Amino acid sequence: MSKIKVLVTVPVPLRGLILSDEALARLNAVADVQLNEDGRNWTSEELAQRLPGVDAMITSWGIVKLDEQVLAKADRLKLVAHAAGSVKGFVTDALYDRGIRVTHAAARIAESVAEYSLLTAMMGLRRPQDYDRRMKAGEAWPKAKDDPIYEIRGKKVGLLGMGYVGRCSARAFQAVGAEVLAYDPYLSQERAHELGVCKAELDELLSTCKVVSVHLPVTEETHNLLGTRELALLQDGAVFVNTARSWVVDQDALLRELSTGRFWAALDVFGEEPLSLESPWRQLDNVLLSPHIAGLSIDSYRGLVALAVKEIERWQADLPLQYEVTHDMLATMA
Repeated sequence: MSKIKVLVTVPVPLRGLILSDEALARLNAVADVQLNEDGRNWTSEELAQRLPGVDAMITSWGIVKLDEQVLAKADRLKLVAHAAGSVKGFVTDALYDRGIRVTHAAARIAESVAEYSLLTAMMGLRRPQDYDRRMKAGEAWPKAKDDPIYEIRGKKVGLLGMGYVGRCSARAFQAVGAEVLAYDPYLSQERAHELGVCKAELDELLSTCKVVSVHLPVTEETHNLLGTRELALLQDGAVFVNTARSWVVDQDALLRELSTGRFWAALDVFGEEPLSLESPWRQLDNVLLSPHIAGLSIDSYRGLVALAVKEIERWQADLPLQYEVTHDMLATMA
């Protein structure tokens, strides 16, 4: 079988983080591979010049929009395998009009985000970070029995959104004995049953779950879905986790609620990124902050191109793609 030609647009140093020697060896076994050795992302014009004769392309963060101008000389391109999450920043109608298929590695990132969501939810219930801070501040022996500490086993956990991350999170929380409720207008009862989750309305989920974790995409429907009224439904002492997008939550309303100390939150995403040094979020002891890194780990990074290579292998073998993104899917995806 003759080898296909694959263009890897990912420059160093990012390529060194997400492309393992094993994945490159597998790619070389099925394709003539051209790498981006310029140390930066190509401009639209530079990418267009490299597309003649290319059958498949591996992209990642920083790829330019694949519009008609870029694709004009893509005489053989049939697959774009995106070694990152969302494809919304670069896909266009021109791509789909040409019959070029798109796949992405969001499922691999989802595993890392789900693990982080579980971790921070358990930190909200058990508060090891608080005891660390108190002991280092000189408190001789904090009396844990006087604090509201809970196990996650048997607790109701509400997941907002059942895309890749929501489904991974459901499995993670179920594995430690939690009862999972899910809010997602696109989730059928049959699919909920398959996933072992209880489909719930938004108000019910917010008011009955000890832990609420956000995994919704950025769409018109989800903008400020959680506002003053919705956040007021959260239980006193609840744990609120957002590893999705700040778009989903009214940030002013969330700041007001958390300033009361009524519940605890782990926030990985913000309306302003990076946060200013004067940001009021930095002043709240009942908020665990992280700099948009829920999906970041050495393991998840190493899996990105590996997943893209698997998709190329499947495409070349005329097998169904596992993570294809069709045009119709874009409206409800992150």
